[in-house]
Amino acid sequence: MRETLSNPLIEQRADPWIMRHTDGYYYFTASLPDFSGIPLRRATSLFVLKEAEEKVVWKKRETGIMSANIWAPELHHIQEKWYLYFAAAREDHIFDHRMYVLENSSPNPLEGEWIEKGQVRTWCESFALDATTFEHEGRLYYVWAQKDPDIEGNSNLYISEMENPWTLIGPQTMIATPHLEWETIGFLVNEGPAVLKRNGKIYISYSGSATNHHYCMGLLVADESSDLLDADSWTKRPEPVFQTDEAASQFGPGHNSFTTLEDGTDVLVYHARNYKEIEGDPLWDPNRHTRVQTFTWDESGPVFGRPIRDEEAVR
Repeated sequence: MRETLSNPLIEQRADPWIMRHTDGYYYFTASLPDFSGIPLRRATSLFVLKEAEEKVVWKKRETGIMSANIWAPELHHIQEKWYLYFAAAREDHIFDHRMYVLENSSPNPLEGEWIEKGQVRTWCESFALDATTFEHEGRLYYVWAQKDPDIEGNSNLYISEMENPWTLIGPQTMIATPHLEWETIGFLVNEGPAVLKRNGKIYISYSGSATNHHYCMGLLVADESSDLLDADSWTKRPEPVFQTDEAASQFGPGHNSFTTLEDGTDVLVYHARNYKEIEGDPLWDPNRHTRVQTFTWDESGPVFGRPIRDEEAVR
C-alpha cells in the first residue's frame, strides 16, 4: 500500500528544496520565516519529512556580509562533497543580496562542519540570488537570478559554467528576462530556477511577478545537444505553467524544485499560501508553506496541472 499525504508538507517553509540522494534519504531545506539561517532535515521517505527533526546548520552573521535575509538555500552533492547555495544581504542593506556557498565533506550533511567558501562572483556587483547547479556532459553549470543595473527590471536569469562548485568560468549568459505580462505584475521578475533533464531536453522552471497571489511559474527549454551558454538555445513558454487556483484556495505557487518518489514518479515541490489577502509586504507573511504534488509528461514537456487543495491526497 502506497503512503499518502496531504498538503502542506511542511508549514512556514518558503523556497523549498527537496532532493533524493543516492544514500536513500530525502533532504530538505528552505527559507526560514525570519530568514535567520539554513535549516536541514532528512528522511527515508518524502512522506515523513513533515515529522523529521530539523537542524539549523548555519546561522547568519551578526554584522557585515551574510548578516540579513538568508534566502532560498539549495543543497547539492558535487564531487563527493555537499554544498549549500544561498543568498544573503547585510543588516545595513537588507535587500542587497549576493550569492554564497558552504561546503561539507561529511557523508551526512546534518553532521560535520560547514565551511564558508565565499561569494560566487558574477559579471556585476548587483542584487543576485536563487542559484542552482546541474551537471551535463561532464560540465558543471550554475543558473541564477540577478539584476542588470543598465536595463529595466528586478532580476533576469543567467547561466555559466563552473570551474569548481564556488567559481564561475567563461561566459555568463542572460537566458531570460521578464517581459511577458504575467511575469511583470508588481515586480519585473525571473527568479527561482530549477532544472529538469528529460527526453533530450533541458528544462528550467522559474518564477515571476511579486510574491503575492500573482506569483507563478514559467518554463524555459533547450535541446540537450545545444550550446547551453548561447541565449538562442533557450526558448521561453509564452504562458505560465503553474499558477494561482482560487477554486482550490492555492495562491502564488512558485519557487519550486523537483524530486521523485521511490518508484520514479516525478514530484513538483513548491510553496504557496492558502489565502489571497495579505497584510503588509508579502515577504514578511510567514505562511508560504511547502507543498508537493506529482506531475506527468506529454510530447511538449512536463505537465504540472493545477495546485491541489490542501485536503486533497497527494497520492
